[in-house]
Amino acid sequence: MADDQATETADEDWHKRADMALAAAAAANRLITYAELADAAGISGQHRIHRLTVWLEDRLEAEVGANAPLLSARVISRARGGLPAPGFFLKCAELGLYDGPPDGPQAYAFHLNCLR
Repeated sequence: MADDQATETADEDWHKRADMALAAAAAANRLITYAELADAAGISGQHRIHRLTVWLEDRLEAEVGANAPLLSARVISRARGGLPAPGFFLKCAELGLYDGPPDGPQAYAFHLNCLR
């Protein structure tokens, strides 16, 4: 039981730091890679990028539900030429925001629109 509480507290801590890093990226009108955000949030250990992407998908869902700016769209993959990972586009499709491929001109146009 104590381990569960410690994990929950640690998760809440990095969630707050990730929120602050996303807000800073948005205020500076810049993008941030998954690795940079994981570092800024202080996420360590195995599967840190996976834990971050699960959180980002939950955040994206909350942003859409609140009709809020999509700060989660500011997180990009270093290996995808400025685009988020394919999971971002799949989650957007699941939420009814996007109907297209996870890369190429349509994905770039959609992503640019999300940043406005």
